[in-house]
Amino acid sequence: MAARRWRTLLKVPTRTRQPGAKRRGIYLLPNLLTTGSLFAGFYTIIASVNGDFEAAALAVLAAMVLDFADGRVARYTHTESDFGAEYDSLSDMVSFGVAPGLMAFMYALSNLGQVGWVVTFVYVACVALRLARFNLGAALEYFTGLASPAGAGLVASSVWLCVEWTGDGPTDSVTLGIVLSLVVLIAATLMVSNIAYVSPKAFRLASRVPFTVLVAVAIAFALILIDPPAVLLAIFALYAASGPVQWFSAPHSRKASSSTQTQENTADVDQEASKDSAK
Repeated sequence: MAARRWRTLLKVPTRTRQPGAKRRGIYLLPNLLTTGSLFAGFYTIIASVNGDFEAAALAVLAAMVLDFADGRVARYTHTESDFGAEYDSLSDMVSFGVAPGLMAFMYALSNLGQVGWVVTFVYVACVALRLARFNLGAALEYFTGLASPAGAGLVASSVWLCVEWTGDGPTDSVTLGIVLSLVVLIAATLMVSNIAYVSPKAFRLASRVPFTVLVAVAIAFALILIDPPAVLLAIFALYAASGPVQWFSAPHSRKASSSTQTQENTADVDQEASKDSAK
């Protein structure tokens, strides 16, 4: 009685549920995979602080696999939600922004002094901007700018290959720090660019493919097992370079990028108009 009287005096609103209304909740399976991706990013940070950079690079790659899986699972099981999209974006910021940036800084960029942490911050900021732009809406056929998981994979595979050459633990080489900082800056620049990249969402796993595609996948796995860091770095580098190559060679890709930019600007205007009308 006393609590009800205080609610009446303070005019505290009480939650009432409509008869027959379903209790709100979240979908478990896709968000469980997103949590796994977030954990992999967190482990990357811990491993980098402890100087275990090979494990840190592998954790980034594991986060990429889980990030790819959660979206696929959500679409195939029809469990997409606004909560899942926001949770996935925050998880990507940790796994593909803060974690790879810290890994590169702890391994070699710290040898450059203030330049090293500035480069690291630029990378993290570009990942945040890339994710914010992606949240405005993206086409299924292509991405505008290098996807943040691909950028993180480029950085992680570069660190992993350097570790294979120099041994585990942070390096004292300034030259290696300069080279790795260039890789980080290239990845950051491509992420916030207007260059169109082919999206993995365009490849439908449930559709029929020629038999040669399966043979090519088997050969790709065999090549990765020969020298994982070098082959993975080559794959990420080729994908990162594919966008600029198409940009300069095909005029229609520029038109696609410009149309995507126009759609993003239109989405911003619509959001501002809706806010003004709400006021």
